[in-house]
Amino acid sequence: MYSVVIVEDDPMIAELNRRYVEKDGRFGPVQCFTAPRPALDWLHRHPADLVILDFYMPQMNGLAFLQAVRAAGIASDVIMITAANDAATVEALTRLGIVDYLVKPFAYERFCQALDSFCRRREAMRSGGNLDQSALDSLLHDTIPTALPKGLQPPTLERILDCLRKAGKPLTGEAIAAAAGLSAVTVRRYMAYLLEHHLVAGEMDYSTGGRPCLVYHMIR
Repeated sequence: MYSVVIVEDDPMIAELNRRYVEKDGRFGPVQCFTAPRPALDWLHRHPADLVILDFYMPQMNGLAFLQAVRAAGIASDVIMITAANDAATVEALTRLGIVDYLVKPFAYERFCQALDSFCRRREAMRSGGNLDQSALDSLLHDTIPTALPKGLQPPTLERILDCLRKAGKPLTGEAIAAAAGLSAVTVRRYMAYLLEHHLVAGEMDYSTGGRPCLVYHMIR
């Protein structure tokens, strides 16, 4: 499971972000800070996989915080969630290696997309193997195209992904169909698309003692 630090000076927004993260079974302990300096002190002593960072904060803004993080050699990935969207700020933060940028207010689905992108990137880097062009394109560009193939609908795709996120464990196609309220045939079509675009992984489960079955899980 990935560990997360949330740095947000608005307690209500910090709590909302925490709830969003904890709904995803791929993420574990979440530390929340309403001021940047305590968060920076904590990161000096504890490793964290992901930092969810606001820009406008007392003591130091998100750019100064991220500069201090990188100067200290802290390798945590960073997702910015902020109202700051001017080009100069975005460019400066991008140069410091943020992995995603969400402008307030944002939809829950967009937050989930940012977490999915983070997990895919981490999984690909951990594999240690070579990445083909398709895998690189999936990591470096938008992971779910705005125009899906004919016959696939974004709401249905998101419903299937949400089932996998909440499960926190591999599921068979039949289990996904039951949880999502879809037919097994429909789920197979969507899973083929998700596998092709490296949005999920599939593997054979031999633990049943009977006929092995294919199970799917979010890449993490």
